[in-house]
Amino acid sequence: MIIRKYTTLLFILFAALFSHTAFAMLSMELTRGVSGAMPIIIMPFDTQGVPPTEDVTMIISNDLKNSGRFKLSNGSADDKVTGIIKEISPNRYQVSFQLVEGFKGKETKPNVLLNRKYTVSGNELRSLAHHISDAIYQQLTGVRGIFSTRLAYVVVQRSGDSTKYVLEVSDQDGYNPKPLLTSTDPIMSPAWSRDGKRVAYVSFENQHAAIYVEDVSTGARQLISEFKGINGAPAWSPDGRKLALVLSKSGTPNIYIMDLGTRQLTQLTHDYYINTEPSWSPNGNSLIFTSNRSGNPQIYKLNIATKAVSRVSYEGSYNARASYTPDGNHITMLNRDSGLYNIGILDLDTGVFRVLTNSSSDNESPSMAPNGSMVLFGTLSSGRSVLGMVATDGSVQIRLPGRNGEVQDPAWSPFLS
Repeated sequence: MIIRKYTTLLFILFAALFSHTAFAMLSMELTRGVSGAMPIIIMPFDTQGVPPTEDVTMIISNDLKNSGRFKLSNGSADDKVTGIIKEISPNRYQVSFQLVEGFKGKETKPNVLLNRKYTVSGNELRSLAHHISDAIYQQLTGVRGIFSTRLAYVVVQRSGDSTKYVLEVSDQDGYNPKPLLTSTDPIMSPAWSRDGKRVAYVSFENQHAAIYVEDVSTGARQLISEFKGINGAPAWSPDGRKLALVLSKSGTPNIYIMDLGTRQLTQLTHDYYINTEPSWSPNGNSLIFTSNRSGNPQIYKLNIATKAVSRVSYEGSYNARASYTPDGNHITMLNRDSGLYNIGILDLDTGVFRVLTNSSSDNESPSMAPNGSMVLFGTLSSGRSVLGMVATDGSVQIRLPGRNGEVQDPAWSPFLS
């Protein structure tokens, strides 16, 4: 699975080397949690009428447990969640829940922190459960939850001499996988639009790299770029009106910006180095990208107005696939040191770099969660390509192994509501 992420975009022409196997569904497994995680009691939701097919209590419990920030408790906790699911008509439910603090302090009256009621169809219960998890998480941590977000990734089914590539999106916990594109040719580099409604990606379906944008709900798609040579590394601007991309139509890979309304191209780098993997700053005024201009792949910052370029990364012999945290104060990246590829984070104010994963297995393709708390990435587990998540403070790590195959090149969606 682990093709160096630097070569991934540079060298999109070699995408056919990617190998994957069949994928069914992800299953989250907490491998490292916060020491002293918050205990919380989640009582089974009382069901009135025909029980729904979705286990709302289990979904909320798994969300909070797998965040690494909470420890499920049977009786010793300050915070308690209770709920009622009432069938009001066939496949229609009224769901109410309360979050109460001060539960174990018998001398004081418990304080109701959240008390909400919803009416949804049976098909909407899983989404509602994630929404409830988000509300609880934000109330108790002060950080917006990410349980209602989605993931995009590339998987491949291989049978004998035939190979099938699938671009898929799923819920943040791996449920509800939906294929966007199935092809016998490689697909790579999915990137979410800022409103979460579209995904840009690279497809080789006509034996040539091309960039497409697809509507996640309708499946409608547009061909964005099919110049001679490399068409790669699409990255949405914060306002959703532009794409940064990598083109080699002038000879070597350089960074361009395309206005999606007019299709006008603006070339930002004009040199003979390999420039790839652009990522926007939150304010849209600059890009960070990977370049070999210092001899090895490193991260550079480009001021869009002035075209000035400055080096950002110095730790390790290789740094690539960088992106900003939502507040713009840090950059996550793929870092190689002592022959190991790990996910790291750089504090732009202090210049301090920290390795987050500390893994003996190769890692790749970091993608930032929209609240800045976690990084999604590809990794190896027992010789298989799987997805992992690690907290930006390194305290929490999660593995999402595919049940029947491999999955890689992930991208985390923005907030969807």
